[in-house]
Amino acid sequence: MLIDTHCHLDFPEFDADREAVVEEAASSGVAYIINVSSSVEGARRALEVSARFPGVFAVVGVHPHEADSAAQEDLKEISRLAGSDKVVAVGETGLDYYRSLSSSLNQQRIFRAQIEIALERNLPLVVHCRQAQEDTLRILREYPSLKTVIHCFSGDHAFLSECLERGYYCSFTCNITYKKAGNIREYAAAVPLDRLMLETDAPYLPPEGMRGKRNVPAWVRYAAEAVASVKGEKYEQVCEASTANAKSFFSIG
Repeated sequence: MLIDTHCHLDFPEFDADREAVVEEAASSGVAYIINVSSSVEGARRALEVSARFPGVFAVVGVHPHEADSAAQEDLKEISRLAGSDKVVAVGETGLDYYRSLSSSLNQQRIFRAQIEIALERNLPLVVHCRQAQEDTLRILREYPSLKTVIHCFSGDHAFLSECLERGYYCSFTCNITYKKAGNIREYAAAVPLDRLMLETDAPYLPPEGMRGKRNVPAWVRYAAEAVASVKGEKYEQVCEASTANAKSFFSIG
């Protein structure tokens, strides 16, 4: 059994065949799918999708790319939506200094605001961090009790070391299969099984051999296979451990 801990089923790429995609995942052994939003509108859609499918849960939040346009009313709406029964976390939030589509100050402001929502709602946090490790950790250090996963893990060994030291989970996508992703494979090899989760980030980051195609939750198995290979573990053991971690983190199953 596997859990795709981060995908975007609410995106228009799935409008034509969303039900078939969920059914394919289930038949491939994916017991649960965590649908993660990136805007207020996306959060509403994520809840609609989760209401249609028993095995799909929602994460509500505002992506750092949207920070410049996020108003106080948007944050209030995220807080309200976070109280819904099928919401299992707040996110994806965090910092992205790679594309810098919003100012760093606004990204940090929205990040902190969503951390506060997660704490108020007693929910874990799904963090996006791209070329912003120092500021991400600086902000997270202010909230030591926060249950956190770093989604689509990247960065460096110092970032990984502190994340593990602070008890964060590290989640790996199908980009671990890419030929030039040796650094990501190194990070996955260093993460203990009890701190590891798996995801697709679908429709993005399809596995090697499917690049250029739409990624789907059923393909999370390719991430599991790659992690098992770099860690020298059995595939079944990686599936069991990552599933147990996701169930505990998101309080599902």
